[in-house]
Amino acid sequence: MLYDAAHIEVLEGLAAVRKRPGMWVGSTGERGLHQLVLDVTGRAVNEVLAGGGGRVDVTLTSDGGVRVADDAAGVPFEDTGATEDGAAPGLEARLTTVRVGSGPAGGRYVVFLGHFDSGLFVANALSGRLTAEARYGGVRHVQEYVRGVAPAPPAVAGPAAGSGTTVSFWPDTEIFETTRFSFAVLAERFRQVAFLNRGLEMSLTDERPAGGARKVRFRFPQGVSDFVAALAAETGTGVDPEVIAFEREIPQMAGTLEVALTWDGPAGERVRGFANSLFTREGGTHLDGFRDGVAGAVTDWARGRGLVTERDAGPGADRIGEGLTAIVSVKLDQPEFLGAVRGLLGGAEVRACVGEAVREQLGGWFEDHPDRAAAIVDRIVRGPCAP
Repeated sequence: MLYDAAHIEVLEGLAAVRKRPGMWVGSTGERGLHQLVLDVTGRAVNEVLAGGGGRVDVTLTSDGGVRVADDAAGVPFEDTGATEDGAAPGLEARLTTVRVGSGPAGGRYVVFLGHFDSGLFVANALSGRLTAEARYGGVRHVQEYVRGVAPAPPAVAGPAAGSGTTVSFWPDTEIFETTRFSFAVLAERFRQVAFLNRGLEMSLTDERPAGGARKVRFRFPQGVSDFVAALAAETGTGVDPEVIAFEREIPQMAGTLEVALTWDGPAGERVRGFANSLFTREGGTHLDGFRDGVAGAVTDWARGRGLVTERDAGPGADRIGEGLTAIVSVKLDQPEFLGAVRGLLGGAEVRACVGEAVREQLGGWFEDHPDRAAAIVDRIVRGPCAP
């Protein structure tokens, strides 16, 4: 059979997404289903954080839908001229135009909830039905969509108490193999995002159980310090860990660094890295830099106290990582991910900047807490069985 240009089918916009949904959300199974929730919730989280904090409430409705509501300023349906770069896309444009990314225009750091981050358009295209509500200027505006198409323009639906945006959607049963969301999977992801973004409150409500709704709420005033304490508590050691935490703005890498760590954990190493609140399961330059910095601070202290000589290479990674629990979170203007699903962070400057900051900050903590530093470094140098 001859295959030539006449056999090529060009699909654009809505048709392209519905024809190949796996390219946009990863699969037509549970993974892709959850990606829809993360895309819609990501927009809400970024709007809230751009305003300095607030809350995002996600509800799994009894009829198989999802409702995502926030208390941000509210996104008008029409485009606005609110940014230095010109008109910011309104809610209608975000719902009907291919626009990868869920961050608000003008926001410095964009939080990625999912590994694809395709925005509202894909969620709309892959939903049998979607309703968008925008509350701003004391008025509530609503628009309905059916499989990505709006039968009518946005309409005023009455007065609004407060501001914000609510998007409710029902995944298309003709596309997805299942429309059963996992409460546990979504709750764990929202918990992570709340840990990594102080000032953000997130809740997840499940209205599906016959015995009554269940709900979890997350807000962590100490951010990554609370995250490390929670990880330590999961080990069941019963030890209240001493958490070392610091945060730094680093212009050289156009971003910020937040680190929390403790050596009060069980055997082995538990270090997790995040870039713009996304778990980098394959690691990357931020974790390489963290390990460089920790090794440098430990070696500096050990040499200064005569525990190792100048000729010694210093403790190895296995010794330093024994009992170490840590969270390393970078938030970058332009994160450089290696791979389509953002599992590995690149950027040589990130490694250098994180390494230098961790070495300086941890070294300073050692200087301020000499007794505790001596106990930590001596155990690392001599081994876990040292007295």
